[in-house]
Amino acid sequence: MSFTTVTQAPARLNRSELAVPGSRTELFEKAAKSAVDVIFLDLEDAVAPDVKPQARRDIIQALHDIDWGDKTVSVRINGLDTPFMYRDVIDILEQGGERLDQIMIPKVGTAADVYALDMLTTQVETARGRKKRIGFELIIESALGMANIDAIAGASPRNESLHFGVADYAASTKARTTGIGGPHPDYGVLTDPNPEGAEGDARAYHWGDMWHYATARLVVAARAHGLRAIDGPFGDFSDADGFKAQARRAGALGCEGKWAIHPAQIALANEVFSPSEADIAQATRILEAMQEAERRGQGAVSLDGKLIDYASIKQAENLVAQARALNRTSRG
Repeated sequence: MSFTTVTQAPARLNRSELAVPGSRTELFEKAAKSAVDVIFLDLEDAVAPDVKPQARRDIIQALHDIDWGDKTVSVRINGLDTPFMYRDVIDILEQGGERLDQIMIPKVGTAADVYALDMLTTQVETARGRKKRIGFELIIESALGMANIDAIAGASPRNESLHFGVADYAASTKARTTGIGGPHPDYGVLTDPNPEGAEGDARAYHWGDMWHYATARLVVAARAHGLRAIDGPFGDFSDADGFKAQARRAGALGCEGKWAIHPAQIALANEVFSPSEADIAQATRILEAMQEAERRGQGAVSLDGKLIDYASIKQAENLVAQARALNRTSRG
């Protein structure tokens, strides 16, 4: 273990994160009553420019009027290159009360972007005597942001999570796709031809995950700074199997949650990113086996024919901690 200690962001369930347009007030109450872990009320892409001021006012009112329960509530502000951003931050923090938990910052390109928001947020909090410190969710959705992702992840103690904004990232890198998330038929590997004389002449074509590098890079930067890594949107909300496949790949790489751009995707994300009963049982067995090994003065032990050591403990502890958090939520 390095002598450098990584400070972990505040623990929050973040299996599913629902995008709710700030201009669709009829959806606010439904989102609050859903099974989603995190809600972000959107002032950016989902809101037309001429209705952004009214959407901001509606969000401020909703922060006061709606019972959001134990949901984490965030607001996605407009980008730093727009004339809306500063008013989003000032009005929402000055007028929105104490219910807001996080601000989501879109299209983060450099650490200076985060620093600017941190300064503005800190000034408002100090001037108004706000009791709750606002956390930051950061969307990496450009080549510039991905190139600077390590500096961005460490740019503020308010940072809590990194999110992969796949659609804008694809546009920024000029990727040959118009879909939002998911695979592309051109991103694959063609097997070699069969040797002469071998039976059959068909060559197999295997699709790959064109977002593997970006997702893995985001996970590394997030975890190196104690942040949550969250996979972004999957555009085809009618394709439940496709959503779950993408979520599982992201989870295998280290993401702990995924966006839902439609309520139908909430249950899918919660399912994929919740540990199964079998996972919890196995993690518990690992912890018990290691406790017994420690009593015998051993640093590693065999369980079911496989080696487990202190690295296994960390993995098992993460699963058990998540299970406990889910149990507390279900009881609440």
